[in-house]
Amino acid sequence: MEMFYHSTRDVNNFVTSKQAILTGIAPDGGLYVSDELGKEQLDLAALPAQTYHEHARAVLGMLLSDYTSEEIASCVAGAYADNFDTPDVTPVTPLGSDWLLELYHGPTCAFKDVALQMLPRLMSVARDPEGDRIMIVTATSGDTGKAALAGFAGVDGCGVTVFYPEGKVSDIQHLQMATQEGRNVAVCGVKGTFDDCQTEVKNIFADKGLAARLAEHNVALSSANSINVGRLVPQVVYYVDAYAQLVRRGAIKLGDPVDFCVPTGNFGDVLAGYYAKLLGLPVGKLIVASNSNKVLTDFLETGIYDRRRPFMKTISPSMDILVSSNLERMLYYLTEGDTQQVSAWMSDLNQKGFYNIGEDYLAKLRQTFECGYATDKETKATIRTTWEQEGKLIDTHTAVAKTVLDRFDSQGRARVCLSTANAYKFSSDVLDALGERTGNMDDFACMDELQDVTGVPAPPQLSGLRSAAILHDSTCQRSSMTYFVEKSAKRIFR
Repeated sequence: MEMFYHSTRDVNNFVTSKQAILTGIAPDGGLYVSDELGKEQLDLAALPAQTYHEHARAVLGMLLSDYTSEEIASCVAGAYADNFDTPDVTPVTPLGSDWLLELYHGPTCAFKDVALQMLPRLMSVARDPEGDRIMIVTATSGDTGKAALAGFAGVDGCGVTVFYPEGKVSDIQHLQMATQEGRNVAVCGVKGTFDDCQTEVKNIFADKGLAARLAEHNVALSSANSINVGRLVPQVVYYVDAYAQLVRRGAIKLGDPVDFCVPTGNFGDVLAGYYAKLLGLPVGKLIVASNSNKVLTDFLETGIYDRRRPFMKTISPSMDILVSSNLERMLYYLTEGDTQQVSAWMSDLNQKGFYNIGEDYLAKLRQTFECGYATDKETKATIRTTWEQEGKLIDTHTAVAKTVLDRFDSQGRARVCLSTANAYKFSSDVLDALGERTGNMDDFACMDELQDVTGVPAPPQLSGLRSAAILHDSTCQRSSMTYFVEKSAKRIFR
């Protein structure tokens, strides 16, 4: 089935999946969606016998229909090879009476690798080698930045600029970005929050003057955030593969519903689970787990999305977000394609700081989504009890999800907790949660101590950062981000 995409705010301008991936965000500021989503269904009976690569080829073939089967097979083979430390790519392991979906086995030890090892390959296939050169511009709350840098470094015809909120990512996350090698990469800390970075990146995409100036040098902008459909689609795969793993283990029978609990701030990771559900995967509940920046919890409880609140800096920084961009896609499907309503809500959010979807839409949303949030104190307690009772060392974001998951009755269904990062990306907070002293210790001293205490080795790509040279030390105000992009493009594509 041929799939075309259009904006969440307009149904009149259709593009192919290749065009949507290269563009990143729609010209009107909306996100690309397809009305064909769900019309073609997964072959459930075939899933248990298939590998991760086969699941990826099937899902991408359904959702990115203008790519040939040969192009998709090549992208899958390149994305999920020796750069992941297990052939399973995203293994499912026991977690008490539940299950843990380990999404951190890629080159940067975070779930973003699953999509950002794929996206550069999808872009390379879609890009006309004689046409525009692509400048990726992305905002990160921690993990997307390094995963994007690692994925796009050295890719012909592409450059990548990453903005992160200065002082609001972990030391390890900062070093992962600041030490990234590659002539085609640029990194800049922004004096503000992730929401400041993300909002200004959207403004950069809407800047027609900038687009015109870049076009003079055959450069076009695109995104590596989950606003890009090419980032979102690969994440659908690990829901499908996790289900197949549970069937193979005998934990469920084919057709049984499975609940998934997802730590999320930007709503992209959990939205991928909703896409899997629309494709026919027997998804029961999708549990949205938030930290103290609980804007999504409040929304799912009241129907009111309100970003007018204090920003909380937490020990799960990748979720320190008050504007969840991917929720706009969910609203499009919730309203059955009412672009005028979605546009009105987004206008209210931009101008007033909030919108209200009303009781009817909220009731419909709650048929699939549950929610909850965890404080830092609760998160630390979960890290400690999970280690002491299960022998599992989990990071701060995963612990948010497990804290929330443990509050719900399983009702006899299998449940999967998504583990989005390796614990060593947040060594000091994890070590502190285990009751160990961390005073006056830097992240690498905490990493060493955490290894001694637990016997769990730190990944070499993280422990090796201590000797890596700092290559990127730029910082700027939000108002200077456009200038930084233009300057980086001139350097990269000179």
